[in-house]
Amino acid sequence: MRVFVTGSAGFIGFHLSRRLLELGHFVDGFDGMTDYYDVRLKEARHAILESSKSFRAHIAMLEDLERLTAAVEAANPDVIVHLAAQAGVRYSLKNPRAYVSSNVVGTFNIMELARARPLRHLLMASTSSVYGANTLMPFSEHERTDHPLTLYAATKKATEVMAHSYAHLWSIPTTMLRFFTVYGPWGRPDMIPFKFVVAIEKGRPIDVFNHGNMERDFTYVADVVEAIVRLIDCIPSCSSRGLGADDPSLSPVAPFRIVNVGCSHPVNLMDFVEVIERKLGKQAIRNYVGMQPGDVIKTFADTTALERLIGYQPRTSVEQGVSEFVGWYRSYYDRSDRDKTKKTNPS
Repeated sequence: MRVFVTGSAGFIGFHLSRRLLELGHFVDGFDGMTDYYDVRLKEARHAILESSKSFRAHIAMLEDLERLTAAVEAANPDVIVHLAAQAGVRYSLKNPRAYVSSNVVGTFNIMELARARPLRHLLMASTSSVYGANTLMPFSEHERTDHPLTLYAATKKATEVMAHSYAHLWSIPTTMLRFFTVYGPWGRPDMIPFKFVVAIEKGRPIDVFNHGNMERDFTYVADVVEAIVRLIDCIPSCSSRGLGADDPSLSPVAPFRIVNVGCSHPVNLMDFVEVIERKLGKQAIRNYVGMQPGDVIKTFADTTALERLIGYQPRTSVEQGVSEFVGWYRSYYDRSDRDKTKKTNPS
């Protein structure tokens, strides 16, 4: 297949693109290389992808419709996987305009391009944050998501309803992916797993929000990628109602579905910290603080629909996932430090 992946220099987009290349597909990656976090990490991810002759990179912003259109036309994709977005729950409190621009306008541009060509499937990233103030656990796709707690979550909810309307009006087979706290090698530096490992490794305090009284459905990135790859061939259609009238993931009026992608096993934040401590062989300096604006106490994915659709559920344990992340972190940054030393002290 020819697959167009937005956010290919991002965390999940990089892993997905690499997996698709391994499977023999052609991948066109599109990324804005924004400086929300260290651009060098994004460049390093893209450099790995560009070692494949089946990968082609396009560097531009989603809001730049002219360059985005040119990239999609050059790719002539069978499938678009739209993962690019302005991420980060807390950052949306500081720079809300970036979220409307990237997440709403950028996603609208992707949908317009999908409308203009025959696609096998359009898959787009959403987030568990859309569940917002919901308290019924586990979070299921059939529940209403009318109370987002941050603008980030609100923009993602907006893209879900926008995508449904386009799927209905233009018969675009569309799947929205609600990700739950994805972590692993090459992860995002603004996420808790990365921030905790860096701080503990360097002997700095970690901020433990809500005094540790939080749970997250941590989901390992390789499991997320496996789910996406399988869902690419699970194309929704109006006739898909044959899966069962009680299928909560599928729209009754459009070739459109929403699927939770999570581990379905919430982990207490303090237990997660203890796993990191064991893998690093170091104790954390814990700074207990209150709840942050926009945060929720717990996330917990109902993955019934995911298992029904693809016969698969993320299973990687936190012990294994954190071990893989710590191994990558030490290898990557030890190598970076050696490279800096060589440049400073050339032989």
